[in-house]
Amino acid sequence: MPPPDLPIIAAWLLAIACLYLYTQDRLPYEAVSLAVLLVVLLALQFFPVAGPYGTLRPADVFGLFGHEALITVASLVILARALEVTGALSPLFGTLAQLWLDRPGLASLATIVIAAALSAFISNTQVVTMLMPVLVGVAISARLPPSQLLMPMGFAAIVGGMATVIGASTNVLVGGVAADHGVPAFTLFEFMWPVAIASLPALLYLWLVAPRLLPARHPPLGDTAPRVFSAVLRIEETSAAAGLRLPEVLRLGGKRMRIDRVQRGENLFLAKLPSLRIQPGDRLHVRDLPDNLKRYERALGATLSPANTEGESDAAQNQQLAEIVVTRGSLLHRRTLAGTRLANRYRLLPLAIHRARGSGGETVNDLDDIELRAGDVLLVQGSSDAIDAVRRSHDVLVLDGSIDLPHTERAGRAIAVVLAAIGAFALGLAPVAMCALAGVGGLLALHCLRWRDLPSALNTRLILMIAVALALALVLQRTGAAPWLGAIVGGAVAGWPPWLVLGGLMAATIMATNLAANAIVAGIAVPLAIALATAIGMPVLPFVLAALFGASMSFIRPAGYQGNLLLVATGGYRPADFAAVGTPLAVILWLALSALLGAGLGAP
Repeated sequence: MPPPDLPIIAAWLLAIACLYLYTQDRLPYEAVSLAVLLVVLLALQFFPVAGPYGTLRPADVFGLFGHEALITVASLVILARALEVTGALSPLFGTLAQLWLDRPGLASLATIVIAAALSAFISNTQVVTMLMPVLVGVAISARLPPSQLLMPMGFAAIVGGMATVIGASTNVLVGGVAADHGVPAFTLFEFMWPVAIASLPALLYLWLVAPRLLPARHPPLGDTAPRVFSAVLRIEETSAAAGLRLPEVLRLGGKRMRIDRVQRGENLFLAKLPSLRIQPGDRLHVRDLPDNLKRYERALGATLSPANTEGESDAAQNQQLAEIVVTRGSLLHRRTLAGTRLANRYRLLPLAIHRARGSGGETVNDLDDIELRAGDVLLVQGSSDAIDAVRRSHDVLVLDGSIDLPHTERAGRAIAVVLAAIGAFALGLAPVAMCALAGVGGLLALHCLRWRDLPSALNTRLILMIAVALALALVLQRTGAAPWLGAIVGGAVAGWPPWLVLGGLMAATIMATNLAANAIVAGIAVPLAIALATAIGMPVLPFVLAALFGASMSFIRPAGYQGNLLLVATGGYRPADFAAVGTPLAVILWLALSALLGAGLGAP
């Protein structure tokens, strides 16, 4: 094998530098991604590549921002966002929450299966985001540590996301890179069966073994009830609850329903006695998760609206939730909500508080009387304009990603559009990018999403990382770096059983993806997998799938996968927890998938 030339050396130095930089927690992924893209563009501007594998110029890198894989990832994220905003999955999640109260053992299995099944068609990170508040609410009601519920669900979402080409952004990326290298485009269920078979022992492990390996961790914030908010159920003449006594109303709403106050007229609050009969015009003040509140509304035949306070009069359909962090020297620091008149000043309704560790004291029932300290987090409700106003004021820190309250009247339309987009791709009517983008257009046309929802749905970090991964794959191929290393490795493993080579490739990818971002690992691993398969004269597809599966197994460390970081923030996990639970899971999947892919390798 001839020694590598300068472009090959530069390409592999770039790949190694990327892997290193993406392992550094102190460096923002966005900054690393932008720096890598700038380095590639500047290098190609002054030293364009022209060789046997094609030319490579800055225009080729700029063109990656219109790559089919990037368009597909962005569109799929928006489709998943529509399901969340409209509350399309609320009935399913409500049933799951009730099952947790009635039959916890069966509910644990159902949660894992639902997370895996949904993640096959929706972004697995989005599934974690939607299921997390349900499980936290269950943990609070059942007085269970959230740490024993969240990680099995999060890992099941990763497993399910491996089943189809649209289940995870990594899958879409791998399909795009493979297509650029001449591999036929993936169909929707191209690799579903090996994942379905391998997931059986994996999901059983997550159901029966993983919870026993997880200690009871305390979340980093004192109040672990995200997305819990106050609301009013207005009883109408036609409401099922009209004329019923209070215990009957509670039974009608379900076991989880709790009524804080019963209001009759403007200023009269009635004692919650068993003999109290609910009348038309009464307002029942409740506080719960959005999904549960919508279920109470349907069960009681009531009208749901946000709880009004002084200065809060925005329409229900324009309400959002956001988190406000108290910082030193801010308007809220060492003051009470009553003293700052937050509701009157910014038209925001405080709903809940996360107490910072070491702030002292317990949370009392009346939020207005709590003295706020640096690090406390307030969950507030208000219009998007009000939230934007407080963000622009710089008086407090507003966490990104305010949460729209679900619009269930649009849920059916959203489900229909998403199913139509997935079905069109499954039937081969159009490429996945076209189907997903058409789905976005359908959501906008049917008012399931608004134009202003699109920027908040897109993730700058994810888009930049996909662009960097595509750029790395392009550089490794056009410079000849991937074929060069593939030939070297192929020569070293000549004579090995093909399944062993494939298993080694998957194992190396698993180790890399638990150190660096999985998208970057996939961008490097796929060109190398194709080159290695070509060098040893084996079918390319099993090796591409080995790289895909390996890049998806972000179980052992929380870094590199956004869903794991969400679990850490909510469940209070430590790195050792991921290693203890994730390592056996990765070994189970590695053995099963290596055997299944290896069995499919035929003679060259």
